[in-house]
Amino acid sequence: MKKKIRVIQYGVGPIGASIARLMREKQAIEIIGAIDTDPAKVGRDLGEVTGATDAPWGVTISADAKEVLEQAADVVIHSTSSSLPKVMDQLLECLEAEACIVSTCEELSFPLRTYPELAAQLDKAAKDWGVALVGTGVNPGFVMDKLVITLAAVSQRIEHAKAVRIVDGGKRRLPLQKKIGAGMTEEEFRAQVKAGVIKHVGLPESVAMIADSLNLPVEEITETIEPKIATERVQTEYLTVEAGQAAGVHQISRGVGGGKELVYLELQMYVGAKEPADTIALKGHPNISLVIPGGTHGDVATASVVVNSIPVILDAPAGLRTARDLPIGFFSPHAKP
Repeated sequence: MKKKIRVIQYGVGPIGASIARLMREKQAIEIIGAIDTDPAKVGRDLGEVTGATDAPWGVTISADAKEVLEQAADVVIHSTSSSLPKVMDQLLECLEAEACIVSTCEELSFPLRTYPELAAQLDKAAKDWGVALVGTGVNPGFVMDKLVITLAAVSQRIEHAKAVRIVDGGKRRLPLQKKIGAGMTEEEFRAQVKAGVIKHVGLPESVAMIADSLNLPVEEITETIEPKIATERVQTEYLTVEAGQAAGVHQISRGVGGGKELVYLELQMYVGAKEPADTIALKGHPNISLVIPGGTHGDVATASVVVNSIPVILDAPAGLRTARDLPIGFFSPHAKP
């Protein structure tokens, strides 16, 4: 029997906790360490912090990343921040430990256009150490980029790509409801957008991935962020949104080239969304459309995409990879080590 895949969980927030619980279900995985700087979590058992029913796991959360990474993991699951510049040191330290990385950092999903120098630095470091890394998740990483590109496989020509994602934020975790500005006045919402606090990170990266993969000559990527105003009172498990307040975010990113729109991505994420769905439309030969009624469950899907990417990243060539480079995989709970 081969040895189990040795994994370290880096970041134990809501998403990191969800990923850790899912990894625990895989017979082929052994979680050997956990890293987080939150004083309320440091020194505690990972299973207990994640709320696992089979806790304790015998894995203690540590703030000392260097010490944890010395345990020679095969893969580090990295889920600390959406900002690539903020996590560069963390990623480089993981690569130096000769571990592959699957990260939920949205800006890592396709940094070739936004952060070409950082992308080149990560690619070189990964190749130097003989490992691979990828930024992925449900979005970016699947619904509004990889799924779009995958559907294009049955087309002979693509002229325009469109994806619209409507998400009921009222059924998601509290940090996400706060992140989309639910319950703010319109003025507060716009001020927080200006400050860079309210934003779903990753739409421009998805536009770039689609344009690059489908060879659409996008020259400029634009993005707008507006509040979705509630028309009636909405109560969630965590907060109340009154009519006239912001219920969430309405975000649009476009890829334009030659004076024409070539890629259109729209995200409506707000509490009380009546008809959540994921819709993709490719204009070309032939035209292709796909609707997922109810949409893809964000938190469940993010953990799934990340964990399902573990065997794939271990088999990938060394260097910086993107979701479009990697085969779609499913990691069965019963897969042998």
